[in-house]
Amino acid sequence: MLKKDLTIETKYGFFRCVFEPEIDMGGYMVEARGLPGAISWGKNMKEAKKMITEAIEGAVEANVLAMAEDEGVVKINRPVLTV
Repeated sequence: MLKKDLTIETKYGFFRCVFEPEIDMGGYMVEARGLPGAISWGKNMKEAKKMITEAIEGAVEANVLAMAEDEGVVKINRPVLTV
């Protein structure tokens, strides 16, 4: 089976994604091109499309929050871990 290039629509716009059959686990590994962190997997094409949509939206939201924190617009409280 070959890789498939598809455009996925999200609430933040359209993203070009590459779907590749996963040999070991079955299903599809999928990556949104040009959006670091937007990688997912699904047991079939329908689930892979749903999962990458969620991954894209999460990556976009994380990038927006990171930029807002860098600009001082928001402050993200991080728990202090003690060992």
